[in-house]
Amino acid sequence: MDWSASTLWWLAAGALVAAELATGTFYLLMLALGAATGALAAHAGLAGTTQVLAAALLGGGAVVLWHLRRSRQPAAPAAGANPDIHLDIGSTVQVAQWSADGSARVSYRGAAWDVRHVGAGQPRPGAHVIRGVDGNCLLVAPVQH
Repeated sequence: MDWSASTLWWLAAGALVAAELATGTFYLLMLALGAATGALAAHAGLAGTTQVLAAALLGGGAVVLWHLRRSRQPAAPAAGANPDIHLDIGSTVQVAQWSADGSARVSYRGAAWDVRHVGAGQPRPGAHVIRGVDGNCLLVAPVQH
């Protein structure tokens, strides 16, 4: 069985897409785009060297552009401070009394929680907003009025 160059390029593009689905690496889709370009160049009857050059230029260029785009975006917050992961971030709790080490115990959502002060200055009783989660400890700062 003799496969054409375009068939090999399409198989490579399919393998790259499958690998991207398994790993979640968007860069592999850019390389698959390059492989599809190689397949189109093969369909157009271009030489093997030209096919590889077209695939490398488009796939590699897309990877570089995607990398530059991602590097200009702000970094995502750490998992413990990401409101997309912890829906409690931004909620308010009432702290009645602080310990000397900057920790306290509060009732939140029907359960007792440990809280730790992460705001500026000395912790004071009152309303605090949840800024992050560290294990089973809520990281809180005073509510700014």
